[in-house]
Amino acid sequence: MAKAKPKARKNRAKTPANYTLKFIKGFWILFATGIFLIAMLFLLASWGVFGEMPKFEELENPQNDLATQIISSDGVQIGTFFKENRTPISYEDLPEHLVNALIATEDARFYEHSGIDARGTLRAFVFLGTKGGASTISQQLAKQLFTGGSKNKIERYLQKIQEWVIAIRLERQYTKKEIITMYLNKYDFLNQAIGISSASRIYFRKNPKDLNKEEAAVLVGMLKNSSLFNPLRRPDMVKDRRDVVLSQMEKYEYLTEKERDSLKQLPLKLDYSPEGHNDGTATYFREYVRSWMSDWVKNNPKQKNEEGESEYFDIYRDGLKINVTIDSRMQKYAEEAVEEHLSNLQKEFDKQEKKNKTTPFRDITKTEIEKILDRSIRSSARRKIMLSQGKSEKEIRKSFDVKTEMSIFSWKGEIDTIMTPKDSILYYKKFLRSGLMSVEPQTGHIKAWVGGINYKHFQYDHVYQGARQVGSTFKPFVYATAIDQLKLSPCDTLPKSQITIPAGSHGVIDNGWTPKNSDGDYTGYMNLKEALAKSVNTISARLMDRIGPEPIVRLAKKMGVESDILEVASIALGSVDLKLSEMVGAYSTFANQGIYTKPVTITSIEDKNGTILYQFVPETKDVISKEAAYVTINLMEGVTQSGSGVRLRTGPSSRYDIKNVVTGHPYQFTNPIAGKTGTTQNQSDGWFMGIVPNLCTGVWVGGDDRATHFQTTTFGQGATMALPVWGLFMKKCYTDKTLDISKDAFARPENLTIEVDCRAFRQNSSQDENIDEFSL
Repeated sequence: MAKAKPKARKNRAKTPANYTLKFIKGFWILFATGIFLIAMLFLLASWGVFGEMPKFEELENPQNDLATQIISSDGVQIGTFFKENRTPISYEDLPEHLVNALIATEDARFYEHSGIDARGTLRAFVFLGTKGGASTISQQLAKQLFTGGSKNKIERYLQKIQEWVIAIRLERQYTKKEIITMYLNKYDFLNQAIGISSASRIYFRKNPKDLNKEEAAVLVGMLKNSSLFNPLRRPDMVKDRRDVVLSQMEKYEYLTEKERDSLKQLPLKLDYSPEGHNDGTATYFREYVRSWMSDWVKNNPKQKNEEGESEYFDIYRDGLKINVTIDSRMQKYAEEAVEEHLSNLQKEFDKQEKKNKTTPFRDITKTEIEKILDRSIRSSARRKIMLSQGKSEKEIRKSFDVKTEMSIFSWKGEIDTIMTPKDSILYYKKFLRSGLMSVEPQTGHIKAWVGGINYKHFQYDHVYQGARQVGSTFKPFVYATAIDQLKLSPCDTLPKSQITIPAGSHGVIDNGWTPKNSDGDYTGYMNLKEALAKSVNTISARLMDRIGPEPIVRLAKKMGVESDILEVASIALGSVDLKLSEMVGAYSTFANQGIYTKPVTITSIEDKNGTILYQFVPETKDVISKEAAYVTINLMEGVTQSGSGVRLRTGPSSRYDIKNVVTGHPYQFTNPIAGKTGTTQNQSDGWFMGIVPNLCTGVWVGGDDRATHFQTTTFGQGATMALPVWGLFMKKCYTDKTLDISKDAFARPENLTIEVDCRAFRQNSSQDENIDEFSL
């Protein structure tokens, strides 16, 4: 009988070979499962399960808020309007050492991988990130563009997967150069420096292409964490981080060991230049441009949406490029001139105010002072804010007597202090203010615009907003009208004797109008050139009486003056209030041979792609003859040859030297200059209008209120308050050989029929006959 086969034992002996087979099988199962799960994670991420993923169109054109740039006539960015202060640049604008520093520090194998650095990722997993992270430049860009921050570790891990997917897509969509450019254009370097272009300007006052190696290392070092490595708050840490970048550059052979060591020895050197709306250059001009652009975008919609509604440009997001007429060099010199003279003049004003019991006001009552304070409180930002908060007028008024912490302006820098808001009003009222505007007469291009002494603390623009009494600077309009109508010569003479315009004539009321000369001299005769140079009121009144105020007003209006001018006799002495911008535009007509060219600020506007959206078209019109314009210029040349503007050539007298009030002297200009000073009643306003053939510049100086003024004309005249600003400005312009500011004579019209050479005039005419004719 055959034996039955023994049953197989359920627990067969476990051999080493069986263990090995099981381990290998399990390993591959786990490996395959892991690969499958990783693949599924990537697939789910790409489908948007872990969060919305960018579409193909978004990858093609990532959306960034782009700052609108304001570009000067000499190609310098002088300001921006922004939600994010980002000005994109191309790869070609990046210096090679900046790119090398970025690669060496952030992603040494950038040119080898396709978005994810496998070696770096494995190292990060093995050492749990203690020996460096694994994020490539592409991943960092993906995070900036599309994923943002996360609240917890799980979300961060999921976002990391998203970044990997997006990084791979970016690598497929863009070249390596484009990814580097996008990354540097996107990064926030803090302090309103978004993108490498803004960061270069703000921290070093340079374009990126001009950065040296150590400066580039500073900015690349900030990429690790700009909040931590903030140059303004932690300069020592930033320097250490810079040195790490330099070491990385040496490690990957972008620098020699000797270069690295020498660069590490250099101190951290910033040239911080903030670009907030209150900071930087041409602040008052930029505010005017902002207002102009706000109106322009309303009238120039960019397109219609699907509903047929207009869509408008956003000057804070759309990356427009505004090309303006301002010359950055001349703007700098203008701001320096205002600061140098006004800070110096203020010292003398403060010194004299120590004995003034009603400082900072003069010649007014306590009731009038209270009215000034009341107006200031009513128009204050504090009151407007409190009203919006629902505060009562009683609560608001009470708050102005409560001491509070504040930062106030001084010529030595901001001061942190404690004072009541009412006291701060009085404090600011004591400061002398100024406006300067410079125009190229032939084109109308405004080359410099200084609306005040400090935009952050004094936002009222004394170029465009403020209309002030112009005084004797209005007299050239009187003389020009008389020359144009009567063909008078600068050599024609008139008596200095007093003249009374009777009531009922030329808008005069009451007992008539009898102007007085500042020196009290009414004897003899004087030719027109000397009369304008000495600003003789009686002769100006005689000319006005001969031609009447109406044609004078018409001429001023033709020259671009828009403010109201009463047709009254007193305009002969400049009783009218005008804006500095109006005065400079009108005076430019004389230098432009009688042709008025409307002053312009913006030449063109481009969108972010360079498409022209707006092109300026000059507005010109003939106002007076070339002959009359030239003769008026000739008259005004006398002001700087022998009149109130003569210190432009000789410098002030010793009494001014001792007082050290007039800055920049001796000016010692030798070239032809036409000009006119102006001083108003009680020395409230000081003016100087100065012209050379291709530049007309006007300066005004005075207090915020007319009650803030010098006690005497020694300091309160236009020749002391305003002329030095013009002199300083022009000295700086002439010193800069890159500028083409004319020193030539004014263009003389062909076939000039009016004699301007008084020696020749006296030989060809009888002085007595001339007196009889024009003394009527």
